[in-house]
Amino acid sequence: MLKRLPFLCAALLALAACSHDGDNSAATSAPAASTTTSTTAPASTAPAPASTAPAPAASAAPAASAPTPATADDKPAKPAAPFVDDGKWVEGKNYYLVDPAQPTSHPGKVEVTEVFSYACPACNSFHTTMDQLVKSLPSNAVVVYLPASFRPDENWPLFQRAFYAAQALGVADKTYDAMFDAAWKTGELATYDLQAGKPKPHEAWPTIDDVAKFYAKYGVDPKQFVGVANSFSINTQMKRADDELKALGVDSTPTIVVNGKYRLTPKDAGGLPQTIELVQWLVGKETAGK
Repeated sequence: MLKRLPFLCAALLALAACSHDGDNSAATSAPAASTTTSTTAPASTAPAPASTAPAPAASAAPAASAPTPATADDKPAKPAAPFVDDGKWVEGKNYYLVDPAQPTSHPGKVEVTEVFSYACPACNSFHTTMDQLVKSLPSNAVVVYLPASFRPDENWPLFQRAFYAAQALGVADKTYDAMFDAAWKTGELATYDLQAGKPKPHEAWPTIDDVAKFYAKYGVDPKQFVGVANSFSINTQMKRADDELKALGVDSTPTIVVNGKYRLTPKDAGGLPQTIELVQWLVGKETAGK
């Protein structure tokens, strides 16, 4: 059962995380500029006490229940670097085995999954790093995104539902960055009072109708959006995503999973640059069949 602890996460940016049980950490810093990625081609994408300030805005690329690949359009295809194990990365310290390993959705590719939530301040802070990671991976890797809902006390299920509805309507890609901005920069869809630095009362949280108004700016009929968002299909995708998170052993965000076998967080890796380096190494490990 989830603990009803304070809303926001606190700690250093490089080690930020929002956890399943309410024992969270997130960054506190000035807003960052958004970046853009797409979702149609192979990719070249522990908790501490809660705080009282939101994290900066950033971006990444959308996900799917049956995950959709993501890439930066300007990423040149490149082969994977030769795998070398020099002992730098330690299983059980820097990354963890998923037991049992979970199936992936892209045969012949090394699948890199980011578990995230629009409502997670640590994910918001991590997205510029995730964008760099997407661009850095070799042509045999594909990046997918898996939205989490395990913090209902922070309105995460709404944002998971919104993501899948936007994906079903074909607008998740072009609105992904804007959703983070709406939650953490403009406050249009904020569950947190960005001016007061504290959670909004529950009755002031954004609703699916508010989200529909947001997507109307991108050509989506609000009634159609609400209908899709509340459909059996979206409910099924959300349930499937929740089951997948349990199978992967994910209890905080952002979390990266490599090929359904290896799980890590920025804290595990030792920071943001190290996260990119470790994921590259694990992709190389999978490519080499090690």
